[in-house]
Amino acid sequence: MTEQNNRSQWDLSRFVETLTYFEVIPLINCIQRLLQGRAKDNNIRPDGDKKVGTILVAGATGGVGKRVVRRLIDRGYRVRALVRDSQRAKQMLPDKVELCEGDITIPETLTPALMSEVSAIVCCTGVRVQPVEGDTPDRAKYYQGIKFYMPEVVDSPEIVDYQGIKNLVEIAAKYLPKSDEKIIFDFANANDDLKNIWGAVDDVVMGGVSQSGIQLVDNTALFAGNVSTANSGGFASVRTRNFDIPLDLSGYEGIELRVKGDGKRYKFFIRTETQWDGVAYSYSFDTVANTWITVRVPFADLIPVFRAKTLPNSEKINASKVRSFQLMLSKFEYDGALNPNFTPGGFALQVGSIAAYGNYRPQFIAISSAGVTRPGRPGLNLEAEPPAVRLNDQLGGILTWKLRGEDVIRASGIPYTIIRPCALTEEPGGKALIFEQGDNIRGKVSREDIAELCLQALAQPKACNVTFEVKEAENNNGSQNWETLFSSLQAAAVVKR
Repeated sequence: MTEQNNRSQWDLSRFVETLTYFEVIPLINCIQRLLQGRAKDNNIRPDGDKKVGTILVAGATGGVGKRVVRRLIDRGYRVRALVRDSQRAKQMLPDKVELCEGDITIPETLTPALMSEVSAIVCCTGVRVQPVEGDTPDRAKYYQGIKFYMPEVVDSPEIVDYQGIKNLVEIAAKYLPKSDEKIIFDFANANDDLKNIWGAVDDVVMGGVSQSGIQLVDNTALFAGNVSTANSGGFASVRTRNFDIPLDLSGYEGIELRVKGDGKRYKFFIRTETQWDGVAYSYSFDTVANTWITVRVPFADLIPVFRAKTLPNSEKINASKVRSFQLMLSKFEYDGALNPNFTPGGFALQVGSIAAYGNYRPQFIAISSAGVTRPGRPGLNLEAEPPAVRLNDQLGGILTWKLRGEDVIRASGIPYTIIRPCALTEEPGGKALIFEQGDNIRGKVSREDIAELCLQALAQPKACNVTFEVKEAENNNGSQNWETLFSSLQAAAVVKR
């Protein structure tokens, strides 16, 4: 007698176990929890949903930096502040901020722990350029009092605005995640939550006898088992329980799977409803035997189905309400057609990660200065320029080194936004703004508005890889619409890291 015939008797206990695990029959599930003394798991969500990125703010106690920190906290971000003196910083920053002592001019203090779970950096560091009362033409008093925005110490523009930026960029490039993806399941770093989220849904629910499961093996999730066509069966799958809080992936293009298969064709499903047996959105993909591949599942290419029957009149997927995922090996493709790469028997699909892709945002927001390209520019009327331009050499090449720091950021391959404010003021924010490129404008702008600009840049795809000057508008002839302002900018060519 064949193995298939030996296993052809339907298993009622597996059927009940499947429905219980996925809470299809709430009464049975409640009774089971009472008998086992279990509380209902109210924290069913993917790993990536627990790891909301932290924003690292360098220069967090400076005029712009402390405003950036407060705004981030007020809007629910997790914030880590890089400071030289945590006791001093405690007196200046909100209690919810995580303080990390370090110094961008000392690379040894920029540790991997500093970058743990950091998704973006806002860099507000710099040296002060305000004139010192009673200073001499050679700026002797200025050099005695030149300060880093973070500490009360002496530093030069070269050390802070160039070498310090270079140090920060180097560790950022090493540890920042890819800007265009959101890790949802990272099985290399998975924990026991896997068994609380993923479970088998085999053809036992239809009277079949196929069996499968999922377990952690070699830093991957191994979906494996045996598919049988006995009893009119022919599919095995693993599925997540419904996420308590649906995933909002509306800003992304699709799902990216990192898999190593056996040459068979599998299906990936997304559900946006909580029903057990409702509409699913399906995508079929082929694997290469014993080879790791990346499979991209565009939301636009998902097929609405109900039990492998296509629903041509169904709406497109609502990616803002993702409730569950499913992986399947099935005898059938769609509408009765057969899977061209299906054979009954054993199978194995390793999954390294599941991520959303395509949501490109800046990851390094840097505050520079208008005028950085003007020192030495032919034909420039110095009398009409601000003090930093006129006194660039006396100020230790302050603008020259800021430009060098900008160049490091642009060459790093990290998606960036470089903001060049005109003269900073302590005036209230909320003014209409003007963005320009070419480094020609003069004017002033509130530190409040620059802080808000930093936050807006974090969420704007059109803020990626742009360098621009900003000032407040006179006679309100600028704009307060962020999308309009960023849309007016020309992005630089993308550098891959």
